[in-house]
Amino acid sequence: MSKNVKFIYLSIFYFISISLLLFLSNLNLHTFALQNVSNSTNQNDIFGIKKIYPTKQGGREWFMNMTDPKNDNNIDFTYDPHLIKQNDSSWKLDKNNKIRINVGTPSNLPPWKNVEITGYVKADSFINSTEINSTNKNDITDIDWVSRTSIHNENLPCAGLSLHGGIYPDGTVAWKKEIWFTGGYTKEKSIPKITEPILNKWIGWKVIVHNINNDSAVKMESFLDSSNSNYWIKVFDITDDGGWFANSSDKVFYSANCGRSKDYVVLNSGPIVTFRADNVVLNFKDFSIREIETPL
Repeated sequence: MSKNVKFIYLSIFYFISISLLLFLSNLNLHTFALQNVSNSTNQNDIFGIKKIYPTKQGGREWFMNMTDPKNDNNIDFTYDPHLIKQNDSSWKLDKNNKIRINVGTPSNLPPWKNVEITGYVKADSFINSTEINSTNKNDITDIDWVSRTSIHNENLPCAGLSLHGGIYPDGTVAWKKEIWFTGGYTKEKSIPKITEPILNKWIGWKVIVHNINNDSAVKMESFLDSSNSNYWIKVFDITDDGGWFANSSDKVFYSANCGRSKDYVVLNSGPIVTFRADNVVLNFKDFSIREIETPL
């Protein structure tokens, strides 16, 4: 075999090898959950979902492992639900009336603070609810992304500090604040029925939490992709700079001894972000959390 032919064969071999390595590297990016720091300036995330705010330079990003969501040391599935892979590569949770997918913080990374939390969901049916327009608040049915929080345990009530951005089956969207668990909830602020009922359709739900006014207030924003087309519309936003009080009596509220006022503003970071649903048979895909570059 001539030297020229050998050179051609070797060149082809190296080209194929490098191409294969690049392909596998890219495949790995989408297959395995990521929790790292980012220098990306892309307008879409690795799932192809539009970012409302850019990722902070050097900020944290987490993307769900869509090949096996439980194969992720950063995730804790409360109540250990059974996950069923669907033909469209999404996942379905079994009939567990309380869904809590908790994304924690490794010891070498900072807690979540100013974040954009995104996921696509489809509610197949509702549990313990006779109608989607039910207003029985003792039987809450919703999908809710929870930020700036930690563990929820009645023995550690002050750790339950959090902000909840949710959507109800009838299309109502809402925010509520939790100053301690379980007696520190505020009355929710909501906008009724901004979209059609969400049963049996894929929607994108995105909530954004970030401090403003030199860290003296927190802004909460809700975005909806009602057509499952990556077309996001802001449907609600509120700012908390005080005056949003817990709904419990003074006696109940101060019994936890958390050292917080009844209108405490949640300006702090938190080690956990939770993807939560109550009384919903849920399909889900492409969950993510990103630490964002906050607007001026």
